[in-house]
Amino acid sequence: MKTFKLPDLGEGLQEAEIVEWHVSEGDEIKTDEPMLSVETAKAVVEVPSPYTGRVARLYAGAGDLVEVGKPLIDIDTGEGVVHSDKETPEGEDTGTVVGSVPTSDEELVETAIAGSRRSRQSSTKVKAAPAVRALAKKLGIDLAGISPSGKGGRVTADDLRNVAAAKPARPATPKVVLPPGTPERLRGPRRAMAQSMSLSRNEVCPCTIFDDADIHYWSHGQDITARLLRAIVAGCRAEPALNGFFNGEETSRQLESRVDIAIAVDTPDGLIVPVIRGVEQKTADELRDDLNDLKLKTRDRTVAPEDMKDFTFTLSNFGMMAGRYATPVVVPPTIAILGSGGIRHDVVPVLGGVETHRRIPLSLTFDHRCATGGEACRFLAAVIEDLGRPD
Repeated sequence: MKTFKLPDLGEGLQEAEIVEWHVSEGDEIKTDEPMLSVETAKAVVEVPSPYTGRVARLYAGAGDLVEVGKPLIDIDTGEGVVHSDKETPEGEDTGTVVGSVPTSDEELVETAIAGSRRSRQSSTKVKAAPAVRALAKKLGIDLAGISPSGKGGRVTADDLRNVAAAKPARPATPKVVLPPGTPERLRGPRRAMAQSMSLSRNEVCPCTIFDDADIHYWSHGQDITARLLRAIVAGCRAEPALNGFFNGEETSRQLESRVDIAIAVDTPDGLIVPVIRGVEQKTADELRDDLNDLKLKTRDRTVAPEDMKDFTFTLSNFGMMAGRYATPVVVPPTIAILGSGGIRHDVVPVLGGVETHRRIPLSLTFDHRCATGGEACRFLAAVIEDLGRPD
């Protein structure tokens, strides 16, 4: 008998919520088969079985919060008696990073979604990642009726979208709203946001500078977000000190030549911050393709955990909704974040009089522990210069 404990999912968190069990007590399961899906602060990840045997006991149900290292499941492998004391006896899994658990030679596909909620249901007969199952439920599509096109006979998100495109639209499922005054424990992306903001408050010495970029001479049809990404690259080239990481404990910084930009996306479930990689190497069309893909994955909640980490800089394009200036929050270990406000028509002085120009308000927050005000100003000046070009 083997006891498998909740593994460390690699986000530095102490607990995770069980979203769905893919097995029930009495079921037979093989090594690497999907065992359950759990939601951490950032995403829902599928946990594979490390053993082959019969499911003897489930220690928690869907919706329960389980601490890392606590028992999740007993699997009868025919190798002895299960241990239930607090010590970690021989033969009991102590909880490891997903992907480091014992595996067979069979292929295992892992993915994740951010901020999803799903009811408990049987899902072992159809091969599909947790994100695809969540999308199927959202679209009202029965996975059993889908012809899979993915590797190993797996249903993909594109399979679902193709089916949905051929179906009449159905009303969205109303979201459960708690009565006013009811305490609600933060989960998923909202919990991640709370932790990130607390970390920033405790560790960062923020300083914000403000200015405006004149875009009066832009040629027709300019892609605002793609231009902002390109301008950040120009800023990083002019002043590399803001692109990278700072380790406060060791008082060391690590500047990067790559420009991987996280874009803060507001969703009903909370703030999701996916990353566009290698911005410095991409054309405007390639950046737009990446942005469209990001938008689709955010809407479908198919952003994987690896797509939300190891960024070197952050962009908050809050002006698409409202606001002129802000004090964007730097999330350690990164050094800086650029906030873009709503485009305004401002009266500006010109030789011989005044004109009305379109301008983008900019707010640059940087960690003053490792970057100087001069470096931040040079960075912002390069951003403004790049945005001022016609194309």
